[in-house]
Amino acid sequence: MGRILRGLSGVLVVLLASEALGRAGIVHRDFLPPASSILARAGELAVDGEFLTDVRATLTAWALGLLIATAVAVPLGLVLGTIPPIARAVTTIVEFLRPIPSVALIPLVAMLVGTGLQMKLTVIVYAAVWPILFNTIYGLRDVDPVARDTLRAFGFGRLAVLGRVAVPATAPFIATGVRMAAAVALILAVTAEMFGGFGEGIGIFIASASNYPGGTTDTLAATVWAGALGLAINALLRGGERRLFFWAYRNGTPG
Repeated sequence: MGRILRGLSGVLVVLLASEALGRAGIVHRDFLPPASSILARAGELAVDGEFLTDVRATLTAWALGLLIATAVAVPLGLVLGTIPPIARAVTTIVEFLRPIPSVALIPLVAMLVGTGLQMKLTVIVYAAVWPILFNTIYGLRDVDPVARDTLRAFGFGRLAVLGRVAVPATAPFIATGVRMAAAVALILAVTAEMFGGFGEGIGIFIASASNYPGGTTDTLAATVWAGALGLAINALLRGGERRLFFWAYRNGTPG
């Protein structure tokens, strides 16, 4: 509860500062409208059919991209975390690709696959794979060696040990990686839409609003929506983690 109150107090300070600057004329309203105007416009967008279509388009790309990233990263992480020769063989490639900013790939991907859903999914998957992949690998390193060696002593093979011990122990780490990747995926979904220039999505709405006079309020209101969606997604995933892996949270395992 204390963390929530501190977070709300921080938001309140920002809102009050925005309101004061906008009302006092210290910052021109075309650049920073009062917080009350932004929140009022955000409320109007909640019943705007076209904007809700944009929200649905963004969430669709986000969900599909996160699902594909999870389907790719978890098996790959299990392989790299349990078969050292393969991990050593691909380490150089992974370390080369991981630092490349996903946003920098948007123009290249747009030229290769166009600016539609395929482009958004490509950059979302690329960005979301890494948190899940490395959390899976780190989770495997944290598996109790006694439990693993006990099964091997009783004649269980590599796959049996993986299924009975490694995967259950790694699951909380994977869930944390998915939660981290969910935030990254939402950021890339909105950013890719802004670079795409046409179609549907919150990013398209923001890009369009920023191009007409007085569009700052719309831009910031849509940004509030994007932030609210991010908070809601994180809260839902964290709540799911705590329910499914309560024992791990009790021991302080996940991030």
